[in-house]
Amino acid sequence: MTSTEGTRVSRRKLFGLAGAGVALAGAGAAAGIGIDKATGSAEAAVNTVGFDGEHQAGIVTPTQANLHFAALDVTTKDREKLRQLLKTWTDAARRMTAGQEVVAGGAVDGGQYAPPGDTGEALDLPASNLTLTIGFGPSLFDGRFGLAGKRPAQLIDLPLFPKDKLDPARSGGDLCIQACADDPQVAVHAVRNLVRLGFGVTEVRWSQLGFGRSSSTSRAQATPRNLFGFKDGTNNIKSEDTDFLRDQVWAAPGDGPAWMTGGSFLVARRIRMHIETWDRETLEGQQQIVGRTKGTGAPLGQTAEFDELDLDVGGAGGEKVIPDDAHVRLASHQALNGVRILRRGYNFVDGSDGVGHLEAGLFFLAFNRDTRKQYVPMQQALSSKDAMMEYVQHTGSAHFAVPPGVSGTGYWGEGLFS
Repeated sequence: MTSTEGTRVSRRKLFGLAGAGVALAGAGAAAGIGIDKATGSAEAAVNTVGFDGEHQAGIVTPTQANLHFAALDVTTKDREKLRQLLKTWTDAARRMTAGQEVVAGGAVDGGQYAPPGDTGEALDLPASNLTLTIGFGPSLFDGRFGLAGKRPAQLIDLPLFPKDKLDPARSGGDLCIQACADDPQVAVHAVRNLVRLGFGVTEVRWSQLGFGRSSSTSRAQATPRNLFGFKDGTNNIKSEDTDFLRDQVWAAPGDGPAWMTGGSFLVARRIRMHIETWDRETLEGQQQIVGRTKGTGAPLGQTAEFDELDLDVGGAGGEKVIPDDAHVRLASHQALNGVRILRRGYNFVDGSDGVGHLEAGLFFLAFNRDTRKQYVPMQQALSSKDAMMEYVQHTGSAHFAVPPGVSGTGYWGEGLFS
């Protein structure tokens, strides 16, 4: 072996840990990518979403077809290294969402004897409506970086809800990166490159790929179906609902630390759906559990999907048409004193569970102004009363403060480090 060959081997060993982190971030990608690339819209794939603005993109942005979500731990104790990484990530995100390489000519035009500045798998692909959204977990405020006094009161450690079976390896995180795009490879490329840029400062804690959005965030989008076959998110807050966004999604002046004004709070929950058990339930039983008809999506007792939900409508025998334990009743703003959240979750299929069942479900993502007053009471009602809990199980959980958007020379979380 020549000395050059020996150098190559040692370099591979040196970067092995970084490669392992990237592999974790992309675990399980094959199935989702194969499905979505075959059915993606070529017309939608040429579009870009502006990066700069009052709020981060990827919240009210019309929900794209594919997701790559990663939670990371910060491995350094150096505050300045973390701040510099956030600046580097912001610059890279601004370029990638515009359909550019991480750095100009990064994939193939750099030096032949240096690692490329871009991994290259998105070289021939358009921007595909890519959005990148970042958030900060409760554990980032533990004192390592002098940020404990800036933790928003709303950024709670989520409680353990009834029937949760949480896997610590799929929960928590100091930081999160949410990449949404019409092409799954564009989303994976974005997360992979941010993870690569974070080598020595961050490492992947867990990640999730998603396909087939399970909600719409614009009235221009049709309501999608989840893996139970029902339309999902009919009453979701839409980008056109400016009053609801102001009151229910965006952190306002006086809500807490000034650095969060214009931001939001993100709840991420991995929900395993026992689809084989569900598939043996009768159509009538499924509709009673959900509280909507499977075909049109109309609330029981109504005729069309967007008919107003009437929780008091009675049947021929005087009984309630929508049962007390129906999902739609318990999750409705009528039953929760006006509480709403903005959802933008995704379906997933992560192989099998080893006992003959598909490891499938919903990767639930929701943005709200105050998780204590919105998501928590909603989930407490669902987890203790919802008939659907017989068919689902929450296996992962995380909570993040999503700072406001950036512009000009600003960077993600700049106010936090001011």
